[in-house]
Amino acid sequence: MDSLPTSSALHGVRVIEMGQLIAGPFCGKTLGEFGAEIIKIEAPADPERPDVPGGDPLRNWRLIKEGTSVWWQVQSRNKRSVALDLRQAEGQDIARRLIAEADVLIENFRPGTLEGWGMSPDELHALNPGLVILRISGYGQTGPYRDLPGFGVIGEAMGGLRHLTAEPGRVPVRVGVSIGDTLAALHGAIGVLMALYHRKVNGGQGQVIDVALHEAVFNVMESLIPEYSAFGAVREAAGSALPGIAPSNAYPCTDGWVLVAGNGDSIFKRLMAAIGRQDLADAPDLGSNAGRVARVAEIDAAIGAWTAAHSVQQVMETLGAARVPAGKVYTAKDIAEDPHYQARDMLLQQPTRDGYSVQVPGIVPKLSGTPGSIRSSAPHLGDDTDAVLAEAGLTAEQIALLRSKGVIQ
Repeated sequence: MDSLPTSSALHGVRVIEMGQLIAGPFCGKTLGEFGAEIIKIEAPADPERPDVPGGDPLRNWRLIKEGTSVWWQVQSRNKRSVALDLRQAEGQDIARRLIAEADVLIENFRPGTLEGWGMSPDELHALNPGLVILRISGYGQTGPYRDLPGFGVIGEAMGGLRHLTAEPGRVPVRVGVSIGDTLAALHGAIGVLMALYHRKVNGGQGQVIDVALHEAVFNVMESLIPEYSAFGAVREAAGSALPGIAPSNAYPCTDGWVLVAGNGDSIFKRLMAAIGRQDLADAPDLGSNAGRVARVAEIDAAIGAWTAAHSVQQVMETLGAARVPAGKVYTAKDIAEDPHYQARDMLLQQPTRDGYSVQVPGIVPKLSGTPGSIRSSAPHLGDDTDAVLAEAGLTAEQIALLRSKGVIQ
């Protein structure tokens, strides 16, 4: 593990993470990789329900090794785990004590949950005026849908993404990862950084950042609404193509698929020359995107006929030499073996607290002066409870009493 460089971009920023699963914790992960101290509050195991493990449910999602999800090893690196029961008044008192000394609070509970615990933004700002509170929820803290349950997949649908991710006339499919949650997390991280900048540079106070899952998705939907507003055009699913921009599609090869983006004017001419279609390269009406869109079926057929006679590697080599953007469809195996990923430190070996190492994604973005780092492996539930509470001023006797009551673990 790397030691914390004093030049880390967020060195000295303390974050209390009260979220679980994906959206809130991914934001905490991002901030932690650039030096913020992340104290993750998790629910202790319930002794009356031994079949239900405590902590963030992500600990038990997807593939499990040595009792813990390997996904957890990425999502919770650089974090400290405090097992604290927020349903109990004493647990809420401890949380307020930690929040009083924090710069940022991240939560992704259903709206009203914090208020029910006596931790509304007004109450927390009375305790800590400079606190930046990030609230991620399905529909936001206001509006007629605020109390409805909402996961990332619902945000993807309401945000307009699911309608477009399909072959025409077929069932909408998901992107394959929880992109709605991650988009919300990244919008949340941007909001946190802006709020911290405002507080430090402009002398501002703390504030609330309200991120709705569907709005985070909607924010990246490009021209969807302007086109509907100006023309009444409802964009429809187009499979692997990019409607209105040509050519840009997936094309079959003898051993797989290749993506080709030949939609620049000069790129298109080089692409057509490379596949032996000089007639299309020289066609006057195909010199601009509008003309190519009008004849996109013909262009796609020409490209597809050429790629279908070659392997993915042959296509990549030919188009690479012609300076035409092209790429194969990567699997996890392709990524893990790719020299470019390796050269850019995007595949790292990370030790775990369970005694094995696992390959994990590197850190994005790459900062030249204050790069991110992995300083500690993902914690077991409650690994840092005693240390964090001692730092907050509790005595060993007080900590033992809280543990005996089941407030902490």
